[in-house]
Amino acid sequence: MGQNGRIIWKIPLPPNVCFSGYWVKAPTPMWPDDLQNHTFLHTVYCQDGSPSVGLSEAYDEDQLFFFDFSQNTRVPRLPEFADWAQEQGDAPAILFDKEFCEWMIQQIGPKLDGKIPVSRGFPIAEVFTLKPLEFGKPNTLVCFVSNLFPPMLTVNWQHHSVPVEGFGPTFVSAVDGLSFQAFSYLNFTPEPSDIFSCIVTHEIDRYTAIAYWVPRNALPSDLLENVLCGVAFGLGVLGIIVGIVLIIYFRKPCSGD
Repeated sequence: MGQNGRIIWKIPLPPNVCFSGYWVKAPTPMWPDDLQNHTFLHTVYCQDGSPSVGLSEAYDEDQLFFFDFSQNTRVPRLPEFADWAQEQGDAPAILFDKEFCEWMIQQIGPKLDGKIPVSRGFPIAEVFTLKPLEFGKPNTLVCFVSNLFPPMLTVNWQHHSVPVEGFGPTFVSAVDGLSFQAFSYLNFTPEPSDIFSCIVTHEIDRYTAIAYWVPRNALPSDLLENVLCGVAFGLGVLGIIVGIVLIIYFRKPCSGD
């Protein structure tokens, strides 16, 4: 259900029956002001590529879950959503959507091949830290990929041009406008000499986008503490000197005039 209170009904049909989708307009409910203008996206997609099928759920374009079809379970993007991911009551409906989507690709896809324009989105990548940067303290690098269509990509990380292992899965989610975005996370402990790169390959045409990350505007945590202590000590000494000067000045005897 979107902002305007419309509902899409999915009707199971046997493979030999034509399918036609339609909108059913439901009465617009009276939501409280603080619950209006929000969108929950439950998006199932399938394609001739990898991943062959996917599902993402997002609230106001912030992804909450993706669905692991190999395990038939939801996977939360953040640990805070883990309890909600345990709900599996709609798993049969999700599996039906998967099978129906794959049937459309197999039966309808070849008939439309070469007859309709093929959309492409050249992915754009950028890298940033999840927390404020402090050298020597654990942090997480985030590779954000936008302008992605279709959602067929691989993400790899390098450190000083050497491949990095151990990064998590790539989270793909749909956004308004029939495009997709993706996130990849890499845990690390930043050092002043670090150079990381996130390499995004769009599988549809092998287009590659590379985003680099180098430390900026940061000080090692020990040095930062020493600098702050030095500044505080200097300000304290300056305050004492100014105080002594003012006391001597105001205690000076007045002149005869």
